[in-house]
Amino acid sequence: MTVLVLTDEADTTADRVLVELAARGVPAVRVAPSDFPVRVALAAGAGPQEAWSGCLIDREQGRTLVDLTAVRSVYYRRPNQFRLAEGMSGPEKAFAYGEARRGFGGVLQALDGCLWVNDPVAAARCEYKPVQLAAAVACGLEIPETLITSDPARAHQWATMLDKPIIYKPMSGAWPGGAGTPRMLYTSPVADLADLLDPALGQTAHLLQEQVPKLFEVRAMVTGGQVLSVAIHADSEQGRIDWWSDYDCHRYEVIELPAGIRESLVQLHRRLGLVFGAADLVCEPSGRIRFLETNQCGEWGWLATETGLPVAAALAGILEEGATPS
Repeated sequence: MTVLVLTDEADTTADRVLVELAARGVPAVRVAPSDFPVRVALAAGAGPQEAWSGCLIDREQGRTLVDLTAVRSVYYRRPNQFRLAEGMSGPEKAFAYGEARRGFGGVLQALDGCLWVNDPVAAARCEYKPVQLAAAVACGLEIPETLITSDPARAHQWATMLDKPIIYKPMSGAWPGGAGTPRMLYTSPVADLADLLDPALGQTAHLLQEQVPKLFEVRAMVTGGQVLSVAIHADSEQGRIDWWSDYDCHRYEVIELPAGIRESLVQLHRRLGLVFGAADLVCEPSGRIRFLETNQCGEWGWLATETGLPVAAALAGILEEGATPS
């Protein structure tokens, strides 16, 4: 049985899992979705009473990359966009891309008894932060006071009544930027509540949140029923607001979250249909822990390097078994 790893060529985090699978003697095949349909071909069929079977083929070498009936699990890590043949018109590209997504992606998702880490449909749903926050509360986790609005007056009223420092937090994480180059957006404090009355706020939805006091932040890697956690101590003002914005100022410490928090995180990911998630939490000076979000393909490779945390082993174990531990 084989593990199929779907990710781009530069994904060094996936490399860690592939090395762990190799050490266990588990066959694994890495495929970049961008290679379909130019470099990788799909051939699959189904019958009146037969599930899908077939293979992915290296078109340049004319050899089978993976027998689809042998795929036990799929590590859906960081798939990139299909690259189509040059010379197509705009409408032709749009049609071909849609067919590639429904054909290539559809056959893989239809494989019988195959474990996905993570299921693409569940992963797409988890991109919606309101869905995550509602599920977190239902699972017993505490979240910061949060408002999502496109109404300037409502935003100002909410912030005034809250009477606490607040932050603006992007829900997508990136700004398209010029020339198609994305630019990361980071969490930022709202220094002057009068800014919330700007009519421009009405042009889209915005997430505003209570600024939680931080002793440190936590990234917890939830893999099936296992939770591996690292405290992130930021030693700069910007890093304390959003640790993503200043990696150079961090110190890391392996910690064990309270049992109740660990159980709630496992329950949350099962509720969201995720086998793996990198959850971000805040530990306040009082010891109170609040949930911020989970990232269904969140990064953890640098944390494993800094702390020796066995995330790759946890993922490889699940992929090898082809089932989520109960």
